[in-house]
Amino acid sequence: MLIAAAFGIGPLAAQQEDRYDYFGHNREMIQAGVQAVLMCNGLFTSNRSLEQVFAQELAYLQRPIGSARGGDYEVDRERRTVAVGTPGGVPVMRAAFRDGLGCVVLAPDQTFEDLEELPRLELPPAPDVSQVPWPMGDLVEEEPLTAGIDAAKLQAASDWAFDRGTPEQDTLSLLIVHRGRIVHERYADGVDRTTRTRTWSTAKSIAATLIGLLVDRGEMQLDAPLDVEWLPEVAAAETDPRRAITLRHVLHMSSGLDPVDSFGLEYASGSGLSYWAGASSVDGARRRGLIRQPGTYWDYENYDTLLAVLAMRRALERRHPEDDPQQARQRYLEFPHRELLQRLGMHSTLLSVDRFGDFVLSSQVYTNARDLARFGMLYAQGGVWMGERLLSQEWVDFVRTPAPASAVRHSDYGGQFWLVPTDRSDVPPGAYSTAGNRGQFVVIDPSHELVIVRRGLDWGRQGFDRWDLLREVLKAFGEEGAGESSAD
Repeated sequence: MLIAAAFGIGPLAAQQEDRYDYFGHNREMIQAGVQAVLMCNGLFTSNRSLEQVFAQELAYLQRPIGSARGGDYEVDRERRTVAVGTPGGVPVMRAAFRDGLGCVVLAPDQTFEDLEELPRLELPPAPDVSQVPWPMGDLVEEEPLTAGIDAAKLQAASDWAFDRGTPEQDTLSLLIVHRGRIVHERYADGVDRTTRTRTWSTAKSIAATLIGLLVDRGEMQLDAPLDVEWLPEVAAAETDPRRAITLRHVLHMSSGLDPVDSFGLEYASGSGLSYWAGASSVDGARRRGLIRQPGTYWDYENYDTLLAVLAMRRALERRHPEDDPQQARQRYLEFPHRELLQRLGMHSTLLSVDRFGDFVLSSQVYTNARDLARFGMLYAQGGVWMGERLLSQEWVDFVRTPAPASAVRHSDYGGQFWLVPTDRSDVPPGAYSTAGNRGQFVVIDPSHELVIVRRGLDWGRQGFDRWDLLREVLKAFGEEGAGESSAD
């Protein structure tokens, strides 16, 4: 309305202007793309039935296209592809499963004749983890609970997580690890320990961890300008004020760049175009203008994470400047698996890319509860895994230290991890967590050496509170369960 007033537009005209959706075509295209990607991954990454996909994966869509019985979509199980929409009606959006990556969304003007142009990742076959002892594998010995853990209260906490007062909170799995040992594991009907579902923004914490590996090695610097070529390309690029933005700023969600997603445009002109419509995941991130001094204002933007991921790619390319483009892309796609996932035993985790081969590490990761528990354990153990230090203590401290600009919201955000708000006193203040849409949480409580993984497919108002879950779980632990991890 301020713009309308400034140009002398009357209230009625301004209201009419507000009502018209100039991004209506984009929204339709993105909605079809959302369904194509979620159906494709639901069927071919999660190995769920079409009925399960419509009942749960697509439950948060206001107007899903068709039903499990059929509709304006096509599923090709041989090619592992999904197309949603009809020519001349809703734009047809297509997604295709790629080994090692999950489903990739195509551009609106592409067809499945273009499949060979999409990225691919060939990795060695994963080991049979069913015969490998936990935590590197899934072989878990049945043992009684240790002293100090109340079994009845632990079950009560589990019931609290699953028996919600609204159908909109749909818990799929709950996994509780104490001092490296699984003390509780529970799955909803139709889900088991192998079921991979989307992490949504829990992926941001995985991205930060990969970046931390490079910062620890001196290949990236928190306070150096981002290695990003800003768009649009203009003369005298060295005078671009965006050159003041550092890796620390984007990991703190404090870049100062023009907000898009948080102002209601995610599914119109923001990151939704790359998530669901085949646009580049990095070009939109590089095209935003600076509107605030970096580091002074907290604003949750998927594109800030994607800028950090782009800088990570640039750092990896500097390792081998002699590589041709194909070699550089292959090294980039292999990096998360070779240097993090395989080392943690996260063999079920897929990191997806856009059609240009850039990781969409702000959201598009598919994995299961046990792999996320392994990830949480790395942090609960202070960056140490199986006696080997993978992350420095300095990086662990960075991700769980409040971003300065988050002080206005009770200092609840660190470096791509969420922190206990300072106005909350019923859970340990040193706890921190990942968080993703539809209820994806990995809660880390160093004071009790606890990791709690909750996976969900919430919809509607959602509202599952991870700190409430931690409070309920801690009722099962006496004083013997407490003690900051001393891993070196």
